Amino acid sequence: MSVTSSPDQDTPPPDKKSKMDTQLVTVQFETETGDRPFPPLSVPVDITPDKLQLLLHTLLKADNADEEDLDRPFAFFLQDREIQDDLAECMQWMLINQERTVPVIFKPQSIFKVRPVTRCTSSMPGHTQPVVVALFSPDGRYLASGSGDNTVRFWDISTETPRFEGKAHRQYVLALAWSPDGSRLASGDKLGHVVIWDPETGQQIGRTLSGHKQFITGLAWQPLHLTKDGECRLLASSSKDGDVRIWDTITSKFVLALTSHTQSVTCLRWGGTDLIYSASQDRTIKVWRAQDGVLCRTLQGHGHWVNVLALNTDYVMRTGAFEPAQAQIVNNISSFSGPEKKDIALKRYQEVLSRVKGGDELMVSGSDDFTMFLWNPSKEKQSLARMTGHQQLVNDVKFSPDCRIVASASFDKAVRLWDGTTGKYLAVLRGHVQAVYQLAWSADSRLLVSGSADSTIKLWTAQVKGGYDKTKFLTVDLPGHGDEIYAVDWSPDGQRVVSGGKDTLLRIWRK
Repeated sequence: MSVTSSPDQDTPPPDKKSKMDTQLVTVQFETETGDRPFPPLSVPVDITPDKLQLLLHTLLKADNADEEDLDRPFAFFLQDREIQDDLAECMQWMLINQERTVPVIFKPQSIFKVRPVTRCTSSMPGHTQPVVVALFSPDGRYLASGSGDNTVRFWDISTETPRFEGKAHRQYVLALAWSPDGSRLASGDKLGHVVIWDPETGQQIGRTLSGHKQFITGLAWQPLHLTKDGECRLLASSSKDGDVRIWDTITSKFVLALTSHTQSVTCLRWGGTDLIYSASQDRTIKVWRAQDGVLCRTLQGHGHWVNVLALNTDYVMRTGAFEPAQAQIVNNISSFSGPEKKDIALKRYQEVLSRVKGGDELMVSGSDDFTMFLWNPSKEKQSLARMTGHQQLVNDVKFSPDCRIVASASFDKAVRLWDGTTGKYLAVLRGHVQAVYQLAWSADSRLLVSGSADSTIKLWTAQVKGGYDKTKFLTVDLPGHGDEIYAVDWSPDGQRVVSGGKDTLLRIWRK
């Protein structure tokens, strides 16, 4: 008796994944600002990020894009979730209907990568009191530090040894600011005095700028792209006396006083649209027109002291004409004329804003009320978003160089990440066991360092995979200091991180 076999017995069941892999889905490439430069395309649902990148480069080439864009890597997102394995996996996680056109947002990444710092290469003594602030110059060639011993010190980056000691102050040095062309350093002290220094000689330039009645809380230079013929000469200072003053550092003369705050001014920023922003213990942020000192608007919303301000253009204005991705400019920039530097700085500033939806300069404020606000301060009095999550006062806020992510540090021992355009909460970085004082981004926006009262520096990755929810952010734990760390900074060339604090030492960290 013959037995007829059933098709179900002979034929294995179809593989669901292989069946899905053969399906097509229509995708629409979108920029971060919502533009759709190319028509919708049908692609396999299992397309990988590498193949998406190849497809996008082909479209850009056909569209006669710049040569730089053809070499640039891109990251691809469905809403705020990065596509890691393939489109199908991401769509399934996001519950997106593949029968409809799927918008895929592409975001340009830095062409270069900064290596994570992993070890301390130098412990530099010299200061006899706690180091309050330490900053690299815009091109990364110089390092300056201010201390409670009333001195400003300049350090030799190549040998990581002391170079000059400035002794013009008679009280604690509380604030430092490099001019965007790197030619001068401003320092402010507890007596309310401001001193301008020449980093080549370590000598004071001109007279001490005196006028404030209490200690200096912030210093801000006029951005390079707003200067006349590329000469950085205007400097703004804020003080506990409630005033903001503008100085001409070439003639050592007072120019303007901005007086409207009723309590101490805690933080100061000079924006790329020639507006000055000042935060105060009177719970307000004031927007001033730098040309004539007119008060444009007052931003209100915080319930306690406003401690810190950050602009999404802070990094590009700090580095001026120095492009971290092009190391040769650091060597050749001294041969550029002032107008050439100004033009480069303007181009870099405009390029950064072109990646921001609306093309606006945005600002984040952090407060003792545990909250932060996102503002469009040049246009609106109302905040764009209220950012809550910290359990104690907010110490520091920094936009990433590419403007996409905001990092905030708090007394609650945590660092938090937020969307730089919407203020949406992204992630919390836990690891410190005491208050986090200061943050610094790497030039490629992929890494972040934090300094804490627990005497450690921690290195975090900000290239978060899988939707900011299941990734180990902590990359390297860097102990070494003997006490609280007050200051951290990452050199614009990406080579070094500096830290300083209560143990009076500066430490240099490298790969």
